[in-house]
Amino acid sequence: MKAVMNPTYQPEEVEARWYSVWEESGAFRPEVNPDGEPFSIVIPPPNVTGVLHTGHALDHAMQDILIRRKRMQGYAALWLPGMDHAGIATQNVVEGELRKEGLTRHDLGREAFVERVWEWKATSGDTISKQMRKLGDSTDWSRERFTFDEGLSAAVRRVFVTLYDEGLMYRANRIINWCPRCHTALSEIEVEHEEDPGELTYVKYPFKDGSGHITVATTRPETMLGDTAVAVHPDDERYSDAIGKTILLPILGREIPVIADEGVEHEFGTGAVKVTPAHDPLDFEIGLRHGLEQIIVIDTEANITQAGGPYAGMDRFEAREAVRSKLRELELIDKVEEHSHSVGHCSRCHTVVEPLLSLQWFVKVQPLVGPAIDAVRNGDTTFYPRRWENNFFHWMENLHDWCVSRQLWWGHRIPAWYCEACGATIVSMDDPTECACGSTELRQDEDVLDTWFSSALWPFSTLGWPKETDDLAKYYPTSVLVTGYDIIFFWVARMMKMGFHFTNSAPFPDILIHGMVRDVETGLKMSKSKGNALDPLELIDEYGADSLRLALIQAAAPGHDIPLSVDAIDAARRFGNKLWNAVRFVVEFMDVTDVPVDGGYPESPGPEDAWILSRLSVVSSEVDRLLDDYRLSDAYAALYSFAWSELFDWYLEMVKSIGDTDSDRHSAMRQTLGAATRDVLKLFHPVIPFITEELWSHLGDGSSLIITSRWPEPRSVEAPQEMESLRSVVSGIRQFRSQHHIPRKVEIPVILTSAEELPPWWYNQVASLTGATPRPGGRPEPVAGHTRISADGVEAFIPLAGLVDVEAERPRIEKAIAEHEAVIMKSKGKLDNPNFRDRAPREVVAQEERRLAVVESEIQELQIQLAELG
Repeated sequence: MKAVMNPTYQPEEVEARWYSVWEESGAFRPEVNPDGEPFSIVIPPPNVTGVLHTGHALDHAMQDILIRRKRMQGYAALWLPGMDHAGIATQNVVEGELRKEGLTRHDLGREAFVERVWEWKATSGDTISKQMRKLGDSTDWSRERFTFDEGLSAAVRRVFVTLYDEGLMYRANRIINWCPRCHTALSEIEVEHEEDPGELTYVKYPFKDGSGHITVATTRPETMLGDTAVAVHPDDERYSDAIGKTILLPILGREIPVIADEGVEHEFGTGAVKVTPAHDPLDFEIGLRHGLEQIIVIDTEANITQAGGPYAGMDRFEAREAVRSKLRELELIDKVEEHSHSVGHCSRCHTVVEPLLSLQWFVKVQPLVGPAIDAVRNGDTTFYPRRWENNFFHWMENLHDWCVSRQLWWGHRIPAWYCEACGATIVSMDDPTECACGSTELRQDEDVLDTWFSSALWPFSTLGWPKETDDLAKYYPTSVLVTGYDIIFFWVARMMKMGFHFTNSAPFPDILIHGMVRDVETGLKMSKSKGNALDPLELIDEYGADSLRLALIQAAAPGHDIPLSVDAIDAARRFGNKLWNAVRFVVEFMDVTDVPVDGGYPESPGPEDAWILSRLSVVSSEVDRLLDDYRLSDAYAALYSFAWSELFDWYLEMVKSIGDTDSDRHSAMRQTLGAATRDVLKLFHPVIPFITEELWSHLGDGSSLIITSRWPEPRSVEAPQEMESLRSVVSGIRQFRSQHHIPRKVEIPVILTSAEELPPWWYNQVASLTGATPRPGGRPEPVAGHTRISADGVEAFIPLAGLVDVEAERPRIEKAIAEHEAVIMKSKGKLDNPNFRDRAPREVVAQEERRLAVVESEIQELQIQLAELG
């Protein structure tokens, strides 16, 4: 016995029930389609410390649409979930808990601290997986992976050792991003750049021979303590006589040369730059080219070192002011200008990042980029939208070697040991016990690997690599990657490089790129720090997961940022209510139930049935085409329009006019309404899974699940040619009633002329849908005094006499025309004013243009009505 449907949709009740049903039924596992062609997606692993944000919600909704559709199409569809161990983020969380206890990680020691992190993960690390269930993610939880689990750790070690053996992994002193608060090197993505309203200080560097000075501009005067040269561009004629001269470094008095290097920008400052090889990436490269000394004057605590002379021990910012003050005292400052520039901050603690010369592990990237670039150029791997390929090429062709070591305790420890006796480095798959020199005094590297190193292996390590597993053979390469444009460089590019190098294959043929979720009012990226973030869990509690998913997909134009507002989510919720009410009407008032899970189309459809089945076939094909092209928002816009403008509007209204007396037509109608409604629910299921599953439980056989039903393939039926003229005539009659405020109960006579004889059902539907009395006849003479409706070879004439008070109507319309003309004149005057177009925001100008177009259209209608009065 089926439950009676609630009068309104209650998402909290429905969504709490269906997820467990799906999971327990095995619907999320690819084995549900054992003979299906494999289709796989690996989820971009969220941080184990993370909570669901709107970016996750968008990313997961897009993946779930793809995987649910493929599952319904019969594919062995695997959506593999998992989490990233998130080295620095997780360590910060646990260290924060220790601080509450008055402890540091050093108080515990490395092994005890790592054990403490594992304990934290066991109790708090599954928050986001619970939230993914709430969102409706149909991931195969039986295959869930973690970047720090045993299998993935083995893959990480195999890759490190292999790269080392191939000469692609090395240890060297290089400039890296250093966080003085977290005490670790940072990857590029862990650095957030912000505009800083700083100062540009112009400092005079005197020549040793007393012949004058050269002026350099710097935003960081404190780093001059580590200067080992001044550089100019070799083609800069202003400094041609200075090249080769010796300078006395202000304050410290160190002798440094003036050198020529093409890396210098003519336009910045004075065209002469100070060179600090230990504290700037460009200066480091210049220093290598010219054999300059690398003097470290800022340490890992961001304090000045002993090399900084009188400023040793000072904080870097304190030293900045002290150095500037001393330069003023020495009369060596030419001027100081306000200068806004980009400053890197640690994404975790927001401390200003310090470029620092440090001994770290690096991956040589140039030998790895070629196959990845070629795959995109020759079309083996495709970005959607294609424009992101240019960004990919630019990044890949300008890469620096990748610093992969991190000064943390939580992460994959670098499998390198150093012999205390002979200094040899040993990198091995197995922990060594003895050096080749015979010594057993071995010390393992203290550092761990960048979290992105293990993430780069995600598509194949999660499937069992380096073991030759069944899943790896069946589901790799994966079918598509869905991710935001912000990590194309940090994650997508690295997966491509590692995939080719270790599996001889791209990890995915398709890369679907989406934008960032932004505040609809300000256009800013949503973030807690800006105070404009919408909490998806709160939104789900208030509006339902389906509403959030639909609102995000509707706004997600391919590759563009996504404007999101509560209003959009509320509109999506109202859509859910409309869908609920429509299906409830079909089930309870039209008595359409026990619809078969597939097929069920009538053998002999009536004309109205043939029309809606024809439209269903066309729209279904269009939805398939758009989804195949990853145009998800366009696909569901087309389906939305069909559902509300055709199936649950025109067709449902036409169905009501067919009484029980015509049993054959009534039976065909019920079959059509049931099958079409079912197919619409199936097509909507990937984006709004909860409500469609619930509605199917009322519409269908009560035992089958829509999640594992077959994707619709509606019958191709030829629609009656007269349907478009019917809809146009009905719309025209309804508009006539509305314009002249004629109640529905007042009968409207309509004279119809047509080149072809119209069938009886056509007249019956016009009468039923409009309350008019249509009859065939000739063109009335005179035409004046009639409203004329033209549509596809059919003309309909409505006599005004007896329906409209012409004497009262004429002045009303004339007054409305005059009011519209005044509005048009004012609007055109504004739009013709260059000051308005130049100074007003673009959206304000566009809004005024749209307003003018609407008013001009309305005045045309009024003029037609006036002419019809005669």
